[in-house]
Amino acid sequence: METRVDEIAEGIYRISTYVPEIAPPAGFTFNQFLVDAEEPLIFHTGMRQLFPAVSAAVRRVLPLERLRWITFGHVEADECGAMNEFLAAAPRAQVAHNTLGCQVSLNDLCDREPRPMDHDEVIDLGGKQVRRRVRNLNTPHVPHGWEARVLYEETTGTLFCGDLFTHLGNGPAVSDQDLVEPALQAEELFRQTSCLTAATATLRSLAALRPRTLAVMHGSSYQGDGASALNALADALEQRFAPESGFAVRQGVLGQPHP
Repeated sequence: METRVDEIAEGIYRISTYVPEIAPPAGFTFNQFLVDAEEPLIFHTGMRQLFPAVSAAVRRVLPLERLRWITFGHVEADECGAMNEFLAAAPRAQVAHNTLGCQVSLNDLCDREPRPMDHDEVIDLGGKQVRRRVRNLNTPHVPHGWEARVLYEETTGTLFCGDLFTHLGNGPAVSDQDLVEPALQAEELFRQTSCLTAATATLRSLAALRPRTLAVMHGSSYQGDGASALNALADALEQRFAPESGFAVRQGVLGQPHP
């Protein structure tokens, strides 16, 4: 496995581990995002087995002991499997997640009490020259998990997307190329989106933020017109899963797949 670090927006670093054995021949990336601020934040921890590689990558940017906030999109091994390892390595660190996620899982799973966040609540990360503020946006069942959420870093306009726009391969750290078609191909393979109505409405609401960077958990991040990309993904999902398209039936989503 290869783990690399790239700055994708000012003071925001993508830590990416490429695993060619997953979804071959393209392979699959597991990405974490580190915000360098007065109170540093990591979005995603990776699985426990990735902790040595991910923590070493964090140390290439800042001392691991400085880490203050541990965050992720929803409770799942690749999102938060190593959270307790990070808590042990960073004495001031605290998991921050939405209130529902804390109530149903994290109050029990975390070795230190987590910080619950309401919808639209902001954590001010501080900063000497550039102040960082991350806003919690609850996205229940989008793309999956009733405690799902995303984070939006207001200063750089970076949306930490979690599993939204998931795609295969080991592409560049950040791209200005269309991610919608690769995301649709991955959706056909993994079938990860749990509720179409919620997904399209949520994607359109996130588009209203007009993000400039989409920090994607699996695959390349995107720089450009984030609103157009989010709306385009919503449009494509609506078209693909519309009953008249026949796609849902062919894939076995509705009734039995065609022979």
